[in-house]
Amino acid sequence: MYCRTILSHRHLPTLAAILFGLIATPAIARDSNSLMDISTDGRLLACSNRDGGTVSIVDLKTLKKLRETPVGTHPEGVAFVGKTHTLAVAVYNDDNVTLLDADTGKITARVSVFDEPYGVVSNAKGTRIYVTLEFPGHIAEIDPAKSKVLRQLPGGRFPRGLALSPDGQTLYTAEYYSARVNAVNITQAKIVDSWKGASTDNLCRQIVLHPTRPKAYIPHIRSRIAAAQGEGSIFPYVGVVDTKGGEGRRRKRIPMDAFLGNLVTANPWEIDVSADGKRFFVVFSGTDDMFLCDTVDDDYTEIKLRRRITLGHNPRAVRVSPDGARFFVYNALDFNVVAYDANSGRSLATIPVTDNPLSKEIHRGKILFYTALQPMVGRRWISCSSCHPDGDPDGRTWQNPEGLRATPPLFGLAWTHPLHWSADRDESQDFEHTIRGPLMQGRGLVRGGINKSLAKPNKGLSADLDALAAYTNSHKFTMSPYAKTGLSESAQRGRSLFNSKKVGCASCHSGPFYTDSRPRPEPLRHDVGTGQVDPSEKMGPKYDTPMLLGLYRSAPYLHHGKAATLIDVLTTHNTGDRHGHTSHLDKKQLGDLAEFLKALPYEDPAAAAKKAGLTKVAR
Repeated sequence: MYCRTILSHRHLPTLAAILFGLIATPAIARDSNSLMDISTDGRLLACSNRDGGTVSIVDLKTLKKLRETPVGTHPEGVAFVGKTHTLAVAVYNDDNVTLLDADTGKITARVSVFDEPYGVVSNAKGTRIYVTLEFPGHIAEIDPAKSKVLRQLPGGRFPRGLALSPDGQTLYTAEYYSARVNAVNITQAKIVDSWKGASTDNLCRQIVLHPTRPKAYIPHIRSRIAAAQGEGSIFPYVGVVDTKGGEGRRRKRIPMDAFLGNLVTANPWEIDVSADGKRFFVVFSGTDDMFLCDTVDDDYTEIKLRRRITLGHNPRAVRVSPDGARFFVYNALDFNVVAYDANSGRSLATIPVTDNPLSKEIHRGKILFYTALQPMVGRRWISCSSCHPDGDPDGRTWQNPEGLRATPPLFGLAWTHPLHWSADRDESQDFEHTIRGPLMQGRGLVRGGINKSLAKPNKGLSADLDALAAYTNSHKFTMSPYAKTGLSESAQRGRSLFNSKKVGCASCHSGPFYTDSRPRPEPLRHDVGTGQVDPSEKMGPKYDTPMLLGLYRSAPYLHHGKAATLIDVLTTHNTGDRHGHTSHLDKKQLGDLAEFLKALPYEDPAAAAKKAGLTKVAR
């Protein structure tokens, strides 16, 4: 009876098709952003090389690199367009989406966008490309056939992660600094739902949808700003969002340091889910390892560990082949992609995808900056990049032992010593104190004793420490998006106010980097009336003058992070006109001054400094 049922006339065509291969497994279009992508036919893999400014194409049959194409400064997300071999690349610092033919390596178009494109996906038909613009928080909808931006959709605050629902009607974004997830209805061009995380959720770059269940997964960290101990400040998580929404909708955080005997992993960067929805993969850029997991359909466990694999330096991407047989990991500081068997976890091939574009010293320093292992870190949770990834700030204000301290960006650091809001370090090598201290608890990079900050130099005591300093000082600025066509009339009026003696901003915020912070026998600090706001302050009320470049995206402001906007800096947090004379300015003038500040830098500060005869204060 059983055999007769199976072989009944209703089942014979389907069975025959399966047996003889007449029905192919349907191709699964990638629906989530990544630094790598695999073509729908499973033939090609694309990988963006941020440091070198290129995209590499790998033949997945031979597991060898076919070609490499320069695309611009700091490419991030890549996506094959529909079922084609046309590749879309989000070129973050050049503010464009580059289209290239992966079969030839030829660039076919560049589509300009407002600023900072990061995540990119294509719809299944290849008729639309969507890309997150981290600033000002939009999604650009692009027609690849016309190489034209059609619309700007809302994306949330600083969105990086991007995924497209299987029906092609909803985009999901993940916000970089908050890990908040937003659902964007494409037809209505508006955010129709949102899943807020905990206040400590931070640094989320990606969102991945389960292919059959209403689940979205996001890799992120938890920045516990009230803790100054390495084992209590940064934690690795994967967030799981129930995209059905409605009453009782769920969002949970799964601690990645609780999977394998409480083995600590650090800085989850990317994840992927197999096309059948059964396997889950996550790479950790700080501890250079990954977890291979099973998904669990119980709305509770969600992820179950299968095995851990040790990877190369600074893994930043993982992609599973359409058939689920293999997965690929991009080791960003080994400049290679490694292919693995998805069942055994065995390495199949190592594929060099680009030459190392960094100097030997900068390369070594960057490895140290991103690692959460010894000799940098004792307890594995935290690395320098946990708060300063790629030179960015983490958008947080930390309760440090000396008081509240907003995380600054590292851009232009080589020109603006001394360091910290309190000017308590005169060289980047002084971070050896942080490495050995309670935050990182590492062995350190110097054998033997070290000199106190602001005392004799620690430079020259260790090649590794000098390399870390060289990388830390290497970050460069891009121009403000508010000055792409020059200063607006409002910003020009603001510049006049800024430079006027009556307002007085330029008396401290001077020179190409808009700061008077320079190496001196005694650090120059200023009391601008902000030191009394924080009762935990130990080193104030005088502070080093911060440079003003990149203010358009570096809120919150001031050392204590209590000024949410530039207007707040000029008004609410400037009682007594101690931080520039602004009380006499009307609303329009304050707006003009803020517009000028948002437009910084509107010229290359390093070039302007050299033209003025200035030299770097750190090398």
